[in-house]
Amino acid sequence: MKVFITGGTTGIGWSLAKIYLEEGHQVAICGRDLSKVESGANEKYKNLTCYKVDVTNRDEVLAAIDDFSKGELDLLVASAGRSVGSKTRTPNFEAARDVININVLGVLNSFEGALKNMLPNKRGHIAAIASVAGMVGLPGASSYSASKAAVLKLCESFSMDLHSENIKVSCIAPGFIDTPLTQKNDHSMPWLMSSEKAARKIKKALDRKLPLFVFPWQMKTVMFILERLPRWMYRFFMQLPFANYSK
Repeated sequence: MKVFITGGTTGIGWSLAKIYLEEGHQVAICGRDLSKVESGANEKYKNLTCYKVDVTNRDEVLAAIDDFSKGELDLLVASAGRSVGSKTRTPNFEAARDVININVLGVLNSFEGALKNMLPNKRGHIAAIASVAGMVGLPGASSYSASKAAVLKLCESFSMDLHSENIKVSCIAPGFIDTPLTQKNDHSMPWLMSSEKAARKIKKALDRKLPLFVFPWQMKTVMFILERLPRWMYRFFMQLPFANYSK
């Protein structure tokens, strides 16, 4: 099987890549800084290909996917992502644009590259790493919540649009995962999970081709409740000190 993972140099992307590599699949990862790839990875995994790619650059993304796939691609996982780090009440618009570009346009570019190689064969599987943050608007994280909400709805729509083409679409919405991204957070992160454990759960969900996988179950339950609260009640609750991490 041929697997392409964007944002695969660290975090969830790399943990997931290692699972596929150890199963013997041909795996390509990409990132803006290949020096972040685990030392000795190319020597250890002969079935690994690395590309230096900025996912916001459409031409770079399509060229890398084409070079690896050569018309045959089984799975693409859009794992590249960015957050604003510390949550602030006053929006940082420059950082927000970067978040939207990477988290939304990066997924679009990745899906375009994958579908270019999958549609002629009428088979394949595309997936994106979203977040539970996309299920509600979180205080202090407007651009991140908005970007992940966009990914959730993009995947939901694509899952229907591509059904007749025999292409499966999955969206993964994790809670807090211990990655370089979340290590920038200066607030508590309930039910924090290692990227290795998260990757194992994601792999099982992808094997089952689930259209949506939200985890861990504790966070899924909390989000289920928050989504269904009247909006005035949700806003009141999320502005209480224990729930609002913004500064």
